Order: sequence, then structure tokens, then C-alpha cells
Amino acid sequence: MSTLSFGRIAACIAAVFLTFAAPAQAQTAPWRDLVRGDSTDGWRTLGGTAQFTIENGEVVGHAVLGSANTFLATRETFGDFILEYELKSDARVNSGVQIRSESVPTYRNGVVHGYQVESDPSARAWSGGLYDEQRRQWLYTLIDNPTAQAAFNVGDWNHFRVEAIGNRIRTWVNGVPAANVLDDMTPRGFIALQVHSIPNDPALVGLETRFRNIRILTRDLARYASPLNDAIEEQNYIANTVTERQAAQGWRLLWDGRTTNGWRGARLPGFPDHGWSIRDGLLSVEPSGGAESRNGGDIITTEDFSNFDLELDFRVAPGGNSGIKYFVDPELLRGEGSAIGLEYQILDDERHPDAQLGVAGNRTLASLYDLIPATGKRANPPGEWNRARIIVRGNHVEHRLNGGRVVEYERGTQIFRALVAYSKYKDWPHFGELPAGPILLQDHGDAVSFRSIRIRTLPAE
Repeated sequence: MSTLSFGRIAACIAAVFLTFAAPAQAQTAPWRDLVRGDSTDGWRTLGGTAQFTIENGEVVGHAVLGSANTFLATRETFGDFILEYELKSDARVNSGVQIRSESVPTYRNGVVHGYQVESDPSARAWSGGLYDEQRRQWLYTLIDNPTAQAAFNVGDWNHFRVEAIGNRIRTWVNGVPAANVLDDMTPRGFIALQVHSIPNDPALVGLETRFRNIRILTRDLARYASPLNDAIEEQNYIANTVTERQAAQGWRLLWDGRTTNGWRGARLPGFPDHGWSIRDGLLSVEPSGGAESRNGGDIITTEDFSNFDLELDFRVAPGGNSGIKYFVDPELLRGEGSAIGLEYQILDDERHPDAQLGVAGNRTLASLYDLIPATGKRANPPGEWNRARIIVRGNHVEHRLNGGRVVEYERGTQIFRALVAYSKYKDWPHFGELPAGPILLQDHGDAVSFRSIRIRTLPAE
């Protein structure tokens, strides 16, 4: 007798419930089909050279070698809408559907960019996640949503629902909630079906991605929208804000976007009078030649934290270096240099020499500096925004970068102490094992900006 994972069972139950519990009015909603019969009237091909055909009302994308991502895009643009479609692809090919997307000559020579509802048949299983094509990469992964990960049927038809209303974008896969994002970058754009580029392997030529029953609602959306619920985490990309739901979950702004409230110099009773600026909702280190804590100096929170979930956006200049430190002891080092604490490294890995130092890349972006290298990371280049997240539950710590888990470790273990013993911190007693400490933003003499600094206290374990 075959068995099903708990996640798969939950996904099936959710899909059945959605099918039979939907209000009767949903059956009479004013849907509009975006593909009629065997015609692609109202669509155009953008990007690469993959081919699209119509077979029995299905749009079929055929992968070709040597092509960039190819998109069949609507000529019409859409702002607020509810979109439904079905998708089936070969297990070896990634795909997705663009929403509120654009292709303009002034942006990277017309490359298609914007939000993409992911179709991911790989073991990672992030179908229904939200990806920002040719911009910020992942906005919503499924690493904290195993039920949605189990909902996608590899190699078979899958039903997707997308509700893009105001600044909120939500997705479902086979009736299971997948993503919930707030963002205000692109309020309107086209919808496009993707044929992903493939490796240079002749065996992959002609791999198909199929789409059918593509329909959209653009009227009376409040009537037909799904109720908001707490089934999955909400990701907020609207700068320096906390949503009502986030506040109810304990999130708050650690920096208010306007003042120095809650922060001081690591070696000062107040905030530095130079070296840092607050402008246009950004908290920025002014460049001063790359010296460590020689200009305005590091800044720390006036509060200490022990169990916490910290999230912030950062943008480092080309060649830049900075960091986010936690469990900091501002009294431990009174001479020159940065205050001592565990560090989430911020670095231009390609240009800054520190990336080549340390051991096995443990001084690169998002690493636990000089101790544990970040792995599997997807980083946006210097000059663009990245999202850092540090989660501490007791001695268990995670570093995340743009939605991906890149470092995970336990403080105070034999392994942790062995790493410290072979690091630059070997002479600091009990390094990284304080029960609580402030959060620090580092002045390393290079231009770096921070925004949307949010934190919530987690229950003690």
C-alpha cells in the first residue's frame, strides 16, 4: 500500500475543500478567457526564440537550444485582477507566468522584467512562489510553507490562482495558499507565459510547457477575492512599514525611517554626528575610504535582544564592505576597529579582497563572518537591494538571503567553539555566547544603505 506525506494529504484536502466550499457566486463571476480557440491574437512573443503553438486550446511552449527565456505576452496590460490558469511541464524544465510585467527599451534593452509566479518541478519545490524576473530575484520562497511545496504535481496539470489587488499579490497552487507579498514597485503590466532557457544539451530540445484555461477577472474584485487569513507568512516589501498582520505577530520597526530613535554609536552615548545620513527613508554609511569604524563608527540599538527574528534590506556600493552584528558586547573592544559580535557579512564578493581571505569563503556575503560560509545563495549585485534575515531561537541561528537559508548553526557547541578557536575571534573569551546583546550596523568606510529594519521577539526555548 502506498503512503502519502502529511503535506501532500493536507494539500489534497485543501484543494477539495476549495472546490466544494467556493461560494456559488464564483461560478458566475465575469471571467474573460485570454486565449480563444486556436488563436494567439492579442499576444506577442518577447525575449528568446522558443516557439509557441496552440493545440486543442492549449498553449504549448517548445524549448530550443541557445535561447534566452522566451515569453508569450498579452498586448493588453492589467493592474488589479484575479487570474487563473492550468500549467503542465516536463519535470526537467522550469517555467512560470509573468504578471504586472514590462519590456521597455530603457530597461536592459527591453528584457522582460517583473513578477513571476513560479513553476518549479525540482526537488526544491517552490511552485507558486513569487520571483522578480530580471530585478530582485526571489520575493517569496516556500522554505516555510511545506504544504504548498507538496501541492504541486510534477509532470501533471496544476491549477494556479493569482490575486493581484492593490499592493498585495497572493498565489495558490491546486487550492493551497502559496505566496502572500506586499510590494509597490510595479502596479500594472502585461501577463506572459514563459518558456525557460535550457542547458546546452540536445536531449532537452523540444521540452514542453503547456498552459490552458487561462482566464482573468478585472471587475468586482472585492466580491470574488479570497478572504485574508494567517495560513502562510506575509512578506512586506513596502519600505519602512509594518502591516497590521505583522504588528499582530509582534513585528515592529527597529528603525522608524526618519530619526535616530533607538540607536546610538557603539562607543558613544548618542548617535554619531557625522559619517551616517538619514535621507529619503534610507539609513546610510557615508564612504570614507574603507577604514573600519574610523569615521562615524558603528551604530547599535539601545535595546538588547536574545531570541529574535530580524529582517532588513541593504544596498552596498561596488567594492563595498559592511556587516550586521548581533550578540554584540560593546565593552569588549575599546580600541580601534569594529565592536565584537557575531556578524552577518555584507560584501561585494567579486571586488572586495576580503572575499578571498578566511577559510572556504567564510568572509563572503551572508556568511557568519570568519566562521561559516554562506552556501546556496542568490544575491543581487552591488548597487541593488538585497534582503537579510537573522533568526535566533536559543542557540540555534539562521542566516537568510533573499528568502533562501544560507547559514545554520548552534552557538556554544563543541563545533562552534572549534570554529572560533581557528578564527580571528580566538582571543575573545566566550565569543558569540552572550545571552543577549544589541544589534549593530557596521561602518566599514564604504557606502551602504539600510531600510525596512524590522524585528520581532521570539518565545524563549
